[in-house]
Amino acid sequence: MAASTDVLQRLGADLARLRGDPAVPPDASIVVPVNAQADLENVLDVLREIARYEGRRSFEVALVINNYPEDEPPGELETFPDAGLRVVGVPRVWRAGEAVCLSARVPGVRAAASDRVILFDADCRIPNPSLLFDWYVDQFERGAAAAYTRVGYYDLRKLWSVRARIVAHHLARWVKRVIFRIPTTRGSNYGVDRTAFLRAYESGLLIDDLNVGPAVKATGGRVAYAGSRRLQVLTSGRKFKGGWLKLARYLRYRLLYNLRVLRLRPGQPREGQSPYHQKPLR
Repeated sequence: MAASTDVLQRLGADLARLRGDPAVPPDASIVVPVNAQADLENVLDVLREIARYEGRRSFEVALVINNYPEDEPPGELETFPDAGLRVVGVPRVWRAGEAVCLSARVPGVRAAASDRVILFDADCRIPNPSLLFDWYVDQFERGAAAAYTRVGYYDLRKLWSVRARIVAHHLARWVKRVIFRIPTTRGSNYGVDRTAFLRAYESGLLIDDLNVGPAVKATGGRVAYAGSRRLQVLTSGRKFKGGWLKLARYLRYRLLYNLRVLRLRPGQPREGQSPYHQKPLR
């Protein structure tokens, strides 16, 4: 269902305040990919949370609406710009050898009005947008090429196997970040210098959000992290069904996936027989 006119009008006023003078580049661009088959309603919630920002910086918001038939584009491609959003429409963003979530971010990063880009997912929740957005801009101003904060979950089923999965998730990220000094960026919440991101992407270093931080670090960029719960972003846990066998399979999958993705180097195959091949969204 398309967003109503009054909803867009209210959002438009708040987003215009957030953007500030359109003749002046914003302090950062916020880019959110939107799967037209699933997230056109979800994204309204995260837009409302983004619009709660009360700091002194300015931000544009860019949406990459994707995954729709070319001959049946969603009406939001026309109505969302009326709310002050930068909207990029791409019917099919999928590329062989890449995680489709990363592929969906690239058009928005290219179109961003700022060289500082903050990335979220359409189903995110941002409890403290003023603190978080200012923290990201502060890191960029201090020379960081990438930055990220803690990610938690909402809508989790109250099952022990689900709780164990979340504990394993946070423990694995802690080990990677603290013991092995590997940045643990993930798509639902990170910021990156646009030039560094596109250089790494075009060099074949990026095939998933998971290796954005390591790629930036490997090319000499500084990566900042904050674990404060006040800066936490929440992502949906609705897909976690529970079950100990599923948990074991998930842990094995994540281990093997991390080993493959984090070893990516320029010149490795991205198509055909690529070990990172992922199917397009349907």
